[in-house]
Amino acid sequence: MRRLLGLSAVLPLLLGACTAEARSAGTPSPFAACTTPAAATPNSLPDLKLPCFTGGEQVSLRSLRGPAVLNIWASWCEPCRRELPVMQKLADTAGDRLTVIGVDTGDSREAGASFATDQGVTFPALFDENKKLVNAVGGINLPVTVFLDAAGKTYVNLLPLDAAKLSAMLKEHTGVAVTL
Repeated sequence: MRRLLGLSAVLPLLLGACTAEARSAGTPSPFAACTTPAAATPNSLPDLKLPCFTGGEQVSLRSLRGPAVLNIWASWCEPCRRELPVMQKLADTAGDRLTVIGVDTGDSREAGASFATDQGVTFPALFDENKKLVNAVGGINLPVTVFLDAAGKTYVNLLPLDAAKLSAMLKEHTGVAVTL
């Protein structure tokens, strides 16, 4: 299983090592751990708490610090099947300059885990079975991508992204330049 490069930069960004319980129980996970800081700068993400994909503590979206990209996807979503590998490439390429977090929505953990494993996903992911986040940001179809800049301002993209479009939007909305 691959490890996300620069994961040590992600760990201080989200609350409680979400995968610690799963790892101590010997449960393999396709996702990296997600943790949050004790004191976070407020941002304009919805005031929601979602569990880490592998279970454990709830993660407050308002505690996430930018620059970051949240990619909302589901295993049953055909455009997500094309976009998720691009998000993994972003996570691998950006390293410590950017946090990439997936949000599996309206899905079962089993289907999401199988899909993520098939796609080689190693970046941190949250689980949103009831579609709270996608509904809060005005998404109707998936995938949805939320860009969060260093000042906490968000931009929501409601259409699937290819590598070129993701690179351009990332630069425009977070100031981080990554060529995919």
